[in-house]
Amino acid sequence: MAGQLIVFEGIEGAGKTTQLQRAAAWLRSQVAVPVLTTREPGGTLLGQELRHLLLKVRDTDEIAPRSELLLYASDRAQHVEQYLKPNLAQGAIILCDRYTDSTLAYQGYGRQLDLELIRQLNAIATGGLTPNLTFWLDLDPEIGLQRITERGAPNRLEQEALDFHQRVRAGYMALAQNHPQRIIHLDAIAAADDLEREIRAILQTRLSEKLCESFPKKLSKN
Repeated sequence: MAGQLIVFEGIEGAGKTTQLQRAAAWLRSQVAVPVLTTREPGGTLLGQELRHLLLKVRDTDEIAPRSELLLYASDRAQHVEQYLKPNLAQGAIILCDRYTDSTLAYQGYGRQLDLELIRQLNAIATGGLTPNLTFWLDLDPEIGLQRITERGAPNRLEQEALDFHQRVRAGYMALAQNHPQRIIHLDAIAAADDLEREIRAILQTRLSEKLCESFPKKLSKN
C-alpha cells in the first residue's frame, strides 16, 4: 500500500480519540498527502449501524461474546474493503481509532475467547492489512473508568466490571511485548499536551523514514 495506517489503541478513558484528532490536525499542517481519520466500529455506513448495536446499553437480550466477536469482524471487513484499502492505495495517511488489537484485547483477553480463533477472524476480515504503527495509550483501568463516569452516559462496554477492563489492559501489555516494533507504549496518565508532543516526535521519525520522498513539506515537531 502506498499510504500509512496508524492506529490508536487503549482502554476506555485513555484519551486515544483526543490524541488521534490532535495528531491528525498537526499532520495536515505538515504533509501534502491526504490525512484521514476513522474508527472501529463505525467507519462505514454499515459500521455505524453495527456500532449502535454493539455499544447500546441493554436491560435484556445481551449480546453473547461470540456474537459480539462476529459483529466486530463484520464491521472490520466492510471498513477494510470500502474505506481503508482504497484510501491507502491513493497514498493517504489514515489515523484509525481502534483496529485488530482491540479485538484481541477486548474479546480475547477481556471476554476470554480463543485467541487463535480471533487471529484467524482478524486475518479474514483484514485481508492481511496490518497497521504501520500503533500507539497504545496505557492507563490504570480504575482511572479510566473514573474519567468515563465523570464524562457521563457510559456505553455497554464502558459499563463492564473492573476486572474485565483489567484483563483488557493485560491483553494490550501482552500484544505490546509481542510486537515491540509496531506498538508504541505511551503513559496515558501524562498531561494531554505532553502526550501530543511525544506522539508528534514519534510520527516525525517514523514518517520521515518511510515516506520522506512523498512529502513535499518538511515534517517538524512545532
